Amino acid sequence: MSRKFFVGGNWKMNGDKASLGELIKTLNSAKLDPNTVEMTIAPHTCVVKQQQNKEGHVSVIRARINGWLTQLYSEVVCGAPSIYLEFARTKLDPKIGVAAQNCYKVKGGAFTGEISPAMIKDVGVHWVILGHSERRWVFGETDALIGQKCAHALENGLGVIACIGEKLDEREAGITEKVINAQTKHFADNIKDWSKVVLAYEPVWAIGTGKTASPAQAQDVHDKLRQWVKANVSEAVANSVRIIYGGSVTGGTCKELGGMKDVDGFLVGGAALKPEFVDIINAKQ
Repeated sequence: MSRKFFVGGNWKMNGDKASLGELIKTLNSAKLDPNTVEMTIAPHTCVVKQQQNKEGHVSVIRARINGWLTQLYSEVVCGAPSIYLEFARTKLDPKIGVAAQNCYKVKGGAFTGEISPAMIKDVGVHWVILGHSERRWVFGETDALIGQKCAHALENGLGVIACIGEKLDEREAGITEKVINAQTKHFADNIKDWSKVVLAYEPVWAIGTGKTASPAQAQDVHDKLRQWVKANVSEAVANSVRIIYGGSVTGGTCKELGGMKDVDGFLVGGAALKPEFVDIINAKQ
């Protein structure tokens, strides 16, 4: 099955309005691969809502432009700091999606510092990154909590970029497959509908280190992960779910990585803050 290429940029805790504004100008003016970013026009009498395409895995956002309703398949998504979510959504071309970098597992309450899926949607954002290695290892989030957050986000209409990955000592111990399968199980136990889920494999040993898994290493892990989904969820989900790579992807490494059979895109860190992010978006050209 052909799976549409997906590129997420994780800005992490970086930037201000000035610097992010310049980055947004670069993205808005860039010629992006139409196979990664799509826009179609429909009469404004259509119902405004989120939909999926015929393959059931593309989130759709609609916005009014000059009296017409624009249906946007958001396959390029920028993960902005929470304080800049509305700024990013307002300034970015509507065909580029925006993601929160975290959310909590309930609608609201006495949870200082947290944001909810309802709040994220209220500012026009339709994606969230969950389970990122920095949330796991810096902030101590457990597999169980991440799974609960995923369930709540999906129930409230957000698309989820669900992150999994092993640390260096786990890779050296030969337990990569065991670790990522255990992490994926906590997501799978909480997901009823996979149509709004993108799995992101991020080898922790490659994040921010300048190291990158070889294309063969990435393909091997992605293939085994897809086989796990086939055996433990369903063959249909295994065929349709996109598995993207998130280990220090750059403009120089993206084309070879993107050519792997089971690498369906990227979750990009540092390079997402640079003009080379455009090259990564266009990796399949």
